Amino acid sequence: MATSTTNITTRLDKEISNIVKRSSFDKKFISATKDITYSDFLSNKMLMIFIIREGVPYSLFNLIQHFTPFTDDNWADFLDISTKSLQRYKQTSKSFKSIQSEKIIEMAEVTNVGLDVFGDMEKFKLWLETPNFSLGNLKPLELLKDSYGKELVISELTRINYGILS
Repeated sequence: MATSTTNITTRLDKEISNIVKRSSFDKKFISATKDITYSDFLSNKMLMIFIIREGVPYSLFNLIQHFTPFTDDNWADFLDISTKSLQRYKQTSKSFKSIQSEKIIEMAEVTNVGLDVFGDMEKFKLWLETPNFSLGNLKPLELLKDSYGKELVISELTRINYGILS
């Protein structure tokens, strides 16, 4: 599993770097001295905004999708499209609309925080699928469809990371 994660991370780094290089946005918000990594991307809100506005290309979504614990059905639900529409994006390799791009980046952020807290994708996935008392006995996964729910999930992950249990 670690090799697979490392491989996807390497591919994510390369894809983010390529997107930044060919992008039309103002490069003053990023360091010009090195390639941008996926980790750099997730910590640079301005870069996220620019990529959201340009639209996440399917190639990046595909890598993010394989890096996260979410199913095709989860992604279709998050993006408010059918699984059939998701397949059409794959076939045409077009970029997502900004509203969908924002959701893709949000799920990448949630996964990043979850992996930081749990250190393992399977443990994180189990947590996402288990009803949580401090989240109204809802599964964290059920809250990820909107940005307020995503913030609640990230706040709960942060509390767990600091040992604050509700």
